[in-house]
Amino acid sequence: MSSDFQTLIVERDGGVVTVTMNRPERKNAANGTMWRELLAVFDDVAAERADRVMVLTGAGGAFCSGADLSDPSDVAGRPGDPYLVQMRALADVALRLHRFPKPTVAKVGGVAAGAGMSMAIGCDLVVASESARFSQIFAKRGLSVDFGASWLLPRLIGLHRAKELAFFADILSASEAAEFGLVNRVVPDHDLDAFVDGWAARLAEGPTLALSMTKSMLNNSMAVSMEQALEDEARAQAANFGTRDTREALTAFVEKRTPQFEGR
Repeated sequence: MSSDFQTLIVERDGGVVTVTMNRPERKNAANGTMWRELLAVFDDVAAERADRVMVLTGAGGAFCSGADLSDPSDVAGRPGDPYLVQMRALADVALRLHRFPKPTVAKVGGVAAGAGMSMAIGCDLVVASESARFSQIFAKRGLSVDFGASWLLPRLIGLHRAKELAFFADILSASEAAEFGLVNRVVPDHDLDAFVDGWAARLAEGPTLALSMTKSMLNNSMAVSMEQALEDEARAQAANFGTRDTREALTAFVEKRTPQFEGR
């Protein structure tokens, strides 16, 4: 696909794809163009076998301040679409991120608000700098939560805390977000890049197919019975035993060396 994006910077290095939202003058607020470009990138990276991990971040000291409401005709979808159509286009992006078959890491420096916060917590792992700030800002804009927040928040932090964040739309510091259970790690600002690079490199060296199936089962865990979860695990392991990566891991174990996974 073309790398000539208006709102994104896409960089590839050693199986790690870093997608940087690049509208720093708007604190990376997402307009219709950005949502369409994110959808295209998610599809491209999901399909490219050489891409094994995706890091999502923002330029200019912010993650994403949410949807750009300065042009109500271009919130998402195509300019001028009815609002329901535009919001369904936004939902497509959220669902692509949720179903993304490879590990995703949100690298959050600065503000992550509204759909930007929902996007961050929609990733598999969230690493925040000490100066990061989080807010489900919707209520202060006269809006309901979106980009999957109504589904994500109760599962991450419980129903009552989810309502607290959604009703009051308070701004959380990185440490408060960690106390709520919204982020995995809070690191000093100057360590953010190095820490995420380390995690992404470890994930890129992992067994891609096994991690993909583990991610899918964990995502579905609250919607299935124990019996179904065990059946899903059995099917996943049966598939794993037919892969080169599992054979390599077993050989490496016998030979007392580190396995070299290929993602197949």
